[in-house]
Amino acid sequence: MNLIVGLGNPGPNYRRTRHNIGFQSIDIISSTYRIPLSQSDALSQWGSGKIKGKEVILAKPQTYMNLSGKSIRSLMSAFRFTPEDILVISDDMDLPLGRIRIREEGRAGGHRGLSSIIQHLGTSHFTRLRIGIGRPEILHDTKEYVLEKFSKQEQTLVEQVIGIAGECVEVFLTEGILSAMSRFNGLNIAS
Repeated sequence: MNLIVGLGNPGPNYRRTRHNIGFQSIDIISSTYRIPLSQSDALSQWGSGKIKGKEVILAKPQTYMNLSGKSIRSLMSAFRFTPEDILVISDDMDLPLGRIRIREEGRAGGHRGLSSIIQHLGTSHFTRLRIGIGRPEILHDTKEYVLEKFSKQEQTLVEQVIGIAGECVEVFLTEGILSAMSRFNGLNIAS
């Protein structure tokens, strides 16, 4: 079984913001594979089901972004997951909108949600799928930028890249990390 976690902030004020693209991805995966997120415990909203015959738990931490590791640690304890069982979907300002990147491990890169996970797990060895949100064109406060909603012009591209991220999750589960890396890391749907 794998734990697929999308990072974000709970509550209507944060819906469809750049920082919540992980939540949006989990919502699309949940809808596509008919895995309702009907459970609310272990500091998460979650649901269990199958993706192409692979058992998964889909989860959205309810601890706010900077404490995401606390939620994931709780899910790990409840279901006896190891870090190798986890795939985390998060936003990434260092990737342009329309790009995704999947890796087996890595640093937090300034992302506080990933930092929290590394701290609570005691390791950086967990798979992460990063979805590009780009950087602002003009000088802009990073915190404000990630908490802004996508523009109407960006929204179509956001929906496309979330769909691609869902395909990447499926390939990761059915064919493995190397196949997912080879197929999706160079893809740029914005071009």
